[in-house]
Amino acid sequence: MPKLQRLLPGHAPAVLAFELANRSYFAAYISDRGDEFFDQFTEQHSALLAEQEAGAGAYYVLVGEDGSVLGRFNLYAIKDGTAELGYRVAQHAAGRGLATATVRELCRLAAARHGLHTLRAATSRENTASQKVLTKAGFIPAGPADPASIGGKQGTWYQRDLTAGDAPQPERPGGATRALRMKDLDLTERTRGFVSPAPFPRVGRGR
Repeated sequence: MPKLQRLLPGHAPAVLAFELANRSYFAAYISDRGDEFFDQFTEQHSALLAEQEAGAGAYYVLVGEDGSVLGRFNLYAIKDGTAELGYRVAQHAAGRGLATATVRELCRLAAARHGLHTLRAATSRENTASQKVLTKAGFIPAGPADPASIGGKQGTWYQRDLTAGDAPQPERPGGATRALRMKDLDLTERTRGFVSPAPFPRVGRGR
């Protein structure tokens, strides 16, 4: 079963392989990261870990049984109990309900582990798959999004207010949370594999 794990230094090779294998797939939905991202991947990865250590972000990877990365799920711009959500899922893992199940899990962790009470995510109007994922995970529309937040496209902010029901999950050695339960996976869901409601974290300001 896939496991959601806190980003660690040892994840770097699998994360890079994930980004390279899905580069063209992701670029069909938002702006390509550019060659610089891949040329400076080691620095990029280290910067995210530093931001995480400082409490400015919380970065997670969904890891398959073979150790490969199936998706990246992140909380960034953490401030005053709120954070923005960004995520992306591998093309071959699309249509299995992983995005919805993992966003739900991250909502629980956001409240229990990171003390957050509100999550926000911006998605373009054309990205109906992302809208479905967010809606199924308990987010509701919360106003228009600045195109600068979603690759120059018109879009909408979605928001979820976290509750006491978002219970903590025990952490395992190595940063793993519990394996995603089969009942959490909506196997009839046919979302696109890449759903990135918000700009993905980068070096500098963490986007």
